[in-house]
Amino acid sequence: MQNVEQDLVIRPATEADEPALFDICLRTADAGKDGTELFGDPRFPGYLWSVPYARFEPDFAFVLANRERAIGYVLAVPDTRAFFRRLEAEWWPFVRRQVADFRPTRPMDEAVLARIAEPEGGREALLDTYPAHLHINILADAQAGGWGRRLIETELATLRERGVPGVHLGVMPSNEKALGFYRHLGFEVVARDNSIIFAMKFDR
Repeated sequence: MQNVEQDLVIRPATEADEPALFDICLRTADAGKDGTELFGDPRFPGYLWSVPYARFEPDFAFVLANRERAIGYVLAVPDTRAFFRRLEAEWWPFVRRQVADFRPTRPMDEAVLARIAEPEGGREALLDTYPAHLHINILADAQAGGWGRRLIETELATLRERGVPGVHLGVMPSNEKALGFYRHLGFEVVARDNSIIFAMKFDR
């Protein structure tokens, strides 16, 4: 098991963190648990849920890092509609070329390939009130100590400073630890589909 150093810091993500973003996303992709066995390509979760966020919205990308590497992240986009349009123009064509010859071998491969071929749009009913959305993940060894709360607080403060009126995020129903975490932080459940949608409106 990896030993997590005590002197962790939260800092802006950089391009050099991209390998760690792929790795963290993979190792938390099974409702917060290690999803390595679910994907035939270890980059699959990161293609969807981490790397494009840091690449296209770097002002809203933060990592939790020790002296060696990032071991957690929080990533957000202030305008979900604009972000998804940019992905369609600048990200998905690149990813589709990367996976063009891939053949599914693991349980989640077909679902990821379908998502890459036809990405989901934003939840339109929410976006006027909660235009931002975010993702947060921390490797298991570093999940104690309040670092998740500090990452979220860093992100929420940044969104508020930029005048964003609200933010939402999705949580798998099986991730009971995360459900309690977001309720404790003041998020409210605003919708349920394949995931439970939490949201927070900012005072202006």
